[in-house]
Amino acid sequence: MNDTQRLDKWLFFSRFVKSRGLAAAWCDRGLVTLNGRPGAKVSQAVRVGDVLIFPKGRDIQAVRVLALGERRGPASEARRMYDKLEGES
Repeated sequence: MNDTQRLDKWLFFSRFVKSRGLAAAWCDRGLVTLNGRPGAKVSQAVRVGDVLIFPKGRDIQAVRVLALGERRGPASEARRMYDKLEGES
């Protein structure tokens, strides 16, 4: 497995979005921040240790990437891909 993954794939595999198209829409609208830089592009590389901030319902979700995905598996598998950061909803 590579040490990077496209942002849209990571969001999809980690089950934060229902489709890669929705991940692309979030990026196009400037809703995703990668390592403190707003306006992350859909094709940007995500690495273990990166911090992502994005909308989750009416709240904002901040997570640290713990692993890259190989597939969109069950929620229990996806949950091991990230760590929720405190101070964000």
